[in-house]
Amino acid sequence: MQTLTIGELKTHFSEVLRKIRSGKEIVISYGKKREKLAVIIPYSAYACKSERRLGLLKDRAECIIHDDFEINETELLRS
Repeated sequence: MQTLTIGELKTHFSEVLRKIRSGKEIVISYGKKREKLAVIIPYSAYACKSERRLGLLKDRAECIIHDDFEINETELLRS
């Protein structure tokens, strides 16, 4: 996965789009510390993610998430 700053993205935008069309993912960083801000992925990879069907364990299981739980919903679903 290639990492670009916002300035590099703006300068090489057409080239970045070609890479994305070919299936590559690009990380966008920002600032002096190059904090990772976003990932640009091909739309086909984004659109292919299936919806999770809820209710499979209705009345069979229980899950309690406490207020001090430190993982966000996206990280939980990826694991």
